[in-house]
Amino acid sequence: MQRWGQLITRRRWTILVIAALTSVLAGVCGAGVFGALSDGGFENPDSESAKASEAIVETFGRVDADVLVLYAADGGERIDSPAGERSVTTVVDVLPADLVDSVVTPWNVPAQQAPGLVSNDGGTALVAITLAGDADEDRADAYEQIRPDLDAEGLRTQVGGPSAVFSDVGEQVGADIGRAESLAIPLVLLLSLYVFGSVVSALLPALLGGMAIIGSFAVLRLLTTVTDVSVFAINVIILLGLGLAVDYALFMVSRFREELGRGHDTPGALVATMATAGRTVAFSGLIVTVSLASLLLFPQTFLRSMGFGGMAAVLVAMVLGLTVLPALLAVLGPRVELGALPFLRRGRGRHAAAGGPGAWARIAHAVMRRPVAFLTATVVGLLALGLPFLQVQWTSVDHRVLPEGTQSRTVAERLETEFPAEAGSIASVVVSGADRAEVADYEQRLKSVAGVTDTQTVDSSGDQTLVEVSYPDQAQTEPARELVQGLRNVPPPDGATVLIGGETAALGDLLADLGDTLPWMGLIVVTAMLVLLFLAFGSVVLPVKAVIVNVVSVAASFGVVTWIFQDGNLADTLGFTPLGALDATQPILMLAILFGLSMDYEVFLLSRIRERWDQTHDNTEAVATGLQRTGGIITSAALLLAVVIGAFATSGIVFIKMIGVGMLVAIVLDATVVRALLVPAAMRLMGTANWWAPAPMARWWQRHGLREGGGSGGPGPDSGDANGGDHDVQPQAAAPVDDRILVR
Repeated sequence: MQRWGQLITRRRWTILVIAALTSVLAGVCGAGVFGALSDGGFENPDSESAKASEAIVETFGRVDADVLVLYAADGGERIDSPAGERSVTTVVDVLPADLVDSVVTPWNVPAQQAPGLVSNDGGTALVAITLAGDADEDRADAYEQIRPDLDAEGLRTQVGGPSAVFSDVGEQVGADIGRAESLAIPLVLLLSLYVFGSVVSALLPALLGGMAIIGSFAVLRLLTTVTDVSVFAINVIILLGLGLAVDYALFMVSRFREELGRGHDTPGALVATMATAGRTVAFSGLIVTVSLASLLLFPQTFLRSMGFGGMAAVLVAMVLGLTVLPALLAVLGPRVELGALPFLRRGRGRHAAAGGPGAWARIAHAVMRRPVAFLTATVVGLLALGLPFLQVQWTSVDHRVLPEGTQSRTVAERLETEFPAEAGSIASVVVSGADRAEVADYEQRLKSVAGVTDTQTVDSSGDQTLVEVSYPDQAQTEPARELVQGLRNVPPPDGATVLIGGETAALGDLLADLGDTLPWMGLIVVTAMLVLLFLAFGSVVLPVKAVIVNVVSVAASFGVVTWIFQDGNLADTLGFTPLGALDATQPILMLAILFGLSMDYEVFLLSRIRERWDQTHDNTEAVATGLQRTGGIITSAALLLAVVIGAFATSGIVFIKMIGVGMLVAIVLDATVVRALLVPAAMRLMGTANWWAPAPMARWWQRHGLREGGGSGGPGPDSGDANGGDHDVQPQAAAPVDDRILVR
């Protein structure tokens, strides 16, 4: 990092010119990202339910409607009157044949099916439209073209169905992004001004955040050319890109100002900044990236696209923080203090001037005087917060992710309550290699499964038959999943193969996939964290401690999320409809994000503790000094990141709101309880063992480890001795620092 800092100092203008040109190109490239995103992606293409859906489309054609339109008569009149028929058919008969494959109305189906397309009160008709096109993008384009022509004169029209839900989700995501950016960026700028006390310093985090958004959009657009990227990913991608860019800018600018305060000239301050804060940013970016990379293990397109997109956003923020930002600092030098506002700087550094410890150091010493009590209380408290997660129930994504009152959601809710054909749930059964008699016998055995209300052969082609099994339970409930599992336990006809799909089967397959892959995700993430943290700190004890602390912290966040979004607490305050369950993919996504972000402040804090330990070999003093030196910076970083996340927690998409709230809780816990209480207590109890590693690993790290202060090698603990052993270089006294140049 020292050589990198020297290179940036020499090539600062070249880097800034390249960055400016790249930002312009990125803006052009990323402009069309919204139109390239896909919906769905929550199923495993190799699961039984997905194969059943594929077999149905290939053999029998697309049987599920893309657009569901409700036409309602005014004044309590019946919709199945001649006047109602004329109004509806006038609309649907002229829909373009190149955009619409089929239209089903109460007037063009057999008489026995027509009642199912009219509401229970007779006042509303259901029209089902299947759009042309094999790809999702083609059907989405077709929907946008026919949507303005679906309104019927004299009738109230409401449009729903999968295509309408996807369109509404896209509009909601766009509105959420605009609102979040309009809230977050001005607040980040104002808070940065308060934190730094000068206009130029305050502009840098906001500038880096804006560039991260532009770069993330461009990378996301490029990703859509090689893989599907879910429309839901964009909120999380921008959240990570903007949030971490602001965090990294705060770390770098704060350290640069500190080094200037030590008396370094601009090149010296930048080199020292890159060797310390730059190293921390690099490790943080790698750790978050590795954590997000674990999502690539899952077969669901949704989770994989979130992994790809999230990794891209983090890497963009990290690269900007290690190139563009230091180049700007090299150009600015002491001018980083321009626009200083004295009334915001007044009173800083009073403790340093008086020779006494700061507030964070006093907190650390207070905790370390009673480490067992503080450790026990904080762990018990965090685990208590996590208890609601033990009662978690699972569901999957559907129309309920949209805000109440959204037209496509309203249509779906009305279909469930007002139309007899939509009551209960259906499992689709594809039987291959059986004759009619064998299928009939198989149907009877399916009908004998507890809870099944009816079975019906709806189509056949060659040796393949499509059977629908009806049951009264809501599709995403646990009784429904048990019933579908019972259907799958029924032996197929001799020599035949059976695939069972439908909404309930898809949820069951999803839960099975997540359960099978989650242990591998945990193994990879934990192993990577242990390796990276050993490279950073030369200890095998601190990485294990960090992983355990993060598990407890994430568990607490999961418990709070369950208490809010499953149990419905604070639903009115946060503006969502509780579903009584959590979408099963979201805790997986939250785990990857939170586990990475939880290491962010951990790495920054431990870096300063390690720096002081190398100088003094006094564990207690190193912990207190490290907490004091990072206290204001981490608090400020957490506040800025909380602003960004809080803006996204206003999302109208329920699970995006859930991710935002979960991250907000985790950041607050990490920046307060974990950092100020749990870490000092744990490190005090472990004492000098914090820095222990087996002697061969310690010797390797002394030669090759990536140390705070730059480079590899140099002084380090001889881990064969719990007290640190002998060192080739004597500890150095810490250089005096004027706390007035630090953040609050």
